[in-house]
Amino acid sequence: MLTRACSLVVVLLAFLAPSVRAAQVKPDSRDYIIGPQDVLRITVFEEPQLTGAFRVDNDGSFTYPFIGLVPASGQTLRAIEALLATRLAQGWVKRPQVSVEVEQFRARNIFIVGEVKAPGKFPLSGAQTTLLEALAQAGYVSPNAGTELLVLKPGSRAAVDTALTPEAATDTVRISLAELQEGRPSANILVKEGDTIFVPRAEKFYVSGYVRSPGAYIYERGMTLLQALTLAGGVSDKGSLRGIKAQRMVKGQKKEISLKPTDPILPGDTILVRQRML
Repeated sequence: MLTRACSLVVVLLAFLAPSVRAAQVKPDSRDYIIGPQDVLRITVFEEPQLTGAFRVDNDGSFTYPFIGLVPASGQTLRAIEALLATRLAQGWVKRPQVSVEVEQFRARNIFIVGEVKAPGKFPLSGAQTTLLEALAQAGYVSPNAGTELLVLKPGSRAAVDTALTPEAATDTVRISLAELQEGRPSANILVKEGDTIFVPRAEKFYVSGYVRSPGAYIYERGMTLLQALTLAGGVSDKGSLRGIKAQRMVKGQKKEISLKPTDPILPGDTILVRQRML
């Protein structure tokens, strides 16, 4: 576990290095969704009287010269650029060139809970924040983290102020920690306001009997008996691949289940490898 956690730290630091960050493909920042209390920096080329900072009010609009109230909440930066250019071209500015950026972001938070070093509520500091950048704020995963983490999406604006549980989320994205460590772009997704990143504690299974290294091991989704035995060093010289059973809780009762090498195991299983008949 310590090796895996250290590997993640190395990958996280690599992702946060400027040279690597620049190589990552991110959506255009102009696709950022504007909200109340954002401060927009609007620039109209060669029109200083139309250039300045404008705060979006709580009703989602801001007041702009010549045009008046401009509805902005829920719109992207590029949509506001197009809207202002169209309105200004209607008798105010000839072929206006408009640029809109966020000068100051409103308070936007995410929650990181579970097996991280410093769980809590964290601000989104820019237009876009990746999963790795978010985990960096929480000090990365702890040695007790499992093999997957969950990104829980809120169902409404009212839900963005509290951490979600898996049952309360309207959408859950499962991310392989191994793929995140490997730097796969598909795993390093963007997190949004109100998201909860949940890092579950590692689930374990147990191997006992005639194997080379009996003990507890971290369970991975879809793991087979053969994979589990491989983690335990394989069957010993005195052990047998026949008659292997798993002690498993089924509806609150402990039962022994016969397993073949290709059968899946479950978290909490105790795998029993018997002695080979001489």
